[in-house]
Amino acid sequence: MTDAPSRRDLIIASLSAAGFASLGLPEEAVAQGVELPATPACDAQAAATPRQTEGPYFTPSSPQRSDLREDGAGELLVLSGFVLTRQCRPIPGALLDFWQADPSGQYDNRGFRFRGHLFADAQGRYQFITRAPGLYPGRTRHLHVKLRGGAQSPVLTTQLYFPDEPGNRRDGLFDSRLLMKLRPAEGGQLGRFDFVLAG
Repeated sequence: MTDAPSRRDLIIASLSAAGFASLGLPEEAVAQGVELPATPACDAQAAATPRQTEGPYFTPSSPQRSDLREDGAGELLVLSGFVLTRQCRPIPGALLDFWQADPSGQYDNRGFRFRGHLFADAQGRYQFITRAPGLYPGRTRHLHVKLRGGAQSPVLTTQLYFPDEPGNRRDGLFDSRLLMKLRPAEGGQLGRFDFVLAG
């Protein structure tokens, strides 16, 4: 016996009700989905998520989608969390634009493989599914993200990192404050990261 969620739980957790509808799955599957925890509370101001370099491979105008899995290769990763103010208030409709290397460590610079954007829901929650990126030469494994809390808000550009990666110690950009919390699931991992926007 194991406490790890099954592959079915992993996929259910990765999809919103709209995602289920597009796959034609029954409504009862939505009701069995894994709920995100309540919005975290804080007594004082939360620390803002650190900024990091965009890197050379950002492509604007990515498609709106929460599923970046593409083909069947690579380990599944479902990442969920909140976009919050420094007072731990949710930011409804926050824009999150993700891009990453594919499982072989390559970036698609001609199209939009492993690129996409989504919007946080009314409680500031986001959730997307992808494949774990491969190693890009000279870097540890990471995800890129740009966030914006609203039309007049500044853009936060940052990167997210995987815990217990050997490359973390050698990567000059690695920041432990940007580590995702991961737990194993059949066929992949469930991840959590809450973004805190300063402005």
